[in-house]
Amino acid sequence: MLVLSRKLGEKITIGKGVTVAVVKVHGNRVQLGIEAPPDVRIYRDEIRDRLEATTSKPCSPSECCG
Repeated sequence: MLVLSRKLGEKITIGKGVTVAVVKVHGNRVQLGIEAPPDVRIYRDEIRDRLEATTSKPCSPSECCG
């Protein structure tokens, strides 16, 4: 796992076309903005886990997590 520190407004780029930005910091909560191509699916872990539980096969990281 890569661990990075970012300040408000700073961004990181993942692969081709996926950008994650720190949008807001309030106490121990951080809001992230994610820009990705339309074909990249982005789910919170708890949603991805629920989707995997309802399907017969788990989705791959590229299908579920972009």
